[in-house]
Amino acid sequence: MTLERDLYAPDHEAFRETVRTFLAKEVVPHHERWEKDGVVDREVWRSAGRQGLLGMAVGEEYGGGGTGDFRYSAVLIEEFARAGASGLALSLHNDIVGPYLTRLADEEQKRRWLPGFVSGDLVTALAMTEPGAGSDLQGIRTTATDQGDHYLLNGAKTFISNGVLADLVVVVARTTPEGGSGGQSLLVVERGMEGFERGRNLDKIGQKAQDTAELFFNDVRVPKENLLGEENRAFTYLMGNLAQERLAIAVGAAAAAEEILDVTVRYVTEREAFGRPLAGLQHVRFEIAEMATETAVTRTFVDRCVTEHSQGRLDAVHASMAKWWATELQKRIVDRCLQLHGGYGYMSEFRVARAFLDSRVQTIYGGTTEIMKEIIGRSLLGRAPAGSPR
Repeated sequence: MTLERDLYAPDHEAFRETVRTFLAKEVVPHHERWEKDGVVDREVWRSAGRQGLLGMAVGEEYGGGGTGDFRYSAVLIEEFARAGASGLALSLHNDIVGPYLTRLADEEQKRRWLPGFVSGDLVTALAMTEPGAGSDLQGIRTTATDQGDHYLLNGAKTFISNGVLADLVVVVARTTPEGGSGGQSLLVVERGMEGFERGRNLDKIGQKAQDTAELFFNDVRVPKENLLGEENRAFTYLMGNLAQERLAIAVGAAAAAEEILDVTVRYVTEREAFGRPLAGLQHVRFEIAEMATETAVTRTFVDRCVTEHSQGRLDAVHASMAKWWATELQKRIVDRCLQLHGGYGYMSEFRVARAFLDSRVQTIYGGTTEIMKEIIGRSLLGRAPAGSPR
């Protein structure tokens, strides 16, 4: 029993059916093999493009959907989460990289990149994290030295989702020698540029079908025509897009928590212990009641944040609240559901076991829970004065 949601209109629900059909035909039957391979088939990106699942916010003149309504992205994220399909990183492409191209690219760049972005011929990635700089964007060391008509890019990035398949990589690099948040720029590195190398496809504990790589830049000549936006303004651009990134993660976390709870309700109803279904035990009923309440409360808040974002009102603080709360909830729900499955929950062929592994990174990427709390705390209390306890 769930509260009726008023977030979506009939057009969104029609789109949901398209997504579900795509998942059933093009993703779910292959996902186990992709997990073994560590990467999805390249052709599935083109299939997603043909179904209109890429570039919904891209202008129609470039082949996109022409809508800035984030609710279409939310539908896509929810259905992928419910299917447990972590390998095909469409949200990264659409909701994280996409805004940099649609908002910052000039007309020539849009005509060069956006049609392929929409069709799936160009897979994208965002390269921020470095071996020595995770959540600390001010600590980025990758440099881009001005050489007149091009930049000379040097450095390394790690934990880059879509890193193996990516044709376009938006790289955050330092374009002035000063430290801190100033002097960073966004450069688009294209597949085949000399000096651009990919390291190993990283062996993660979860989300194994999602290719995640190390990237290396050794004297890569990046033409000035590949600068996104203005030089030395990357930090501002990054901060401006983080609210949507964090909301997207929250949407997926809430949907994944609901789905694994549904799976567990079915399991405890069918599974017997001591001569009766597990659902007949008061402890199990209390566990289910608590989790159902927590997911319902979380769903209400996340839906409100989606509404606010679709109307251009969501701020960084509430996006941070949604991100840390929903992802921490997802971890708790999956852990408790695994416990209710008993020994079967520890078997990798069971959905709850895979969900347990796939969910763990949710509180880390997109900004850790600790960073989210810092953002929220500073908004309420300001920075701690010098000499104060920490």
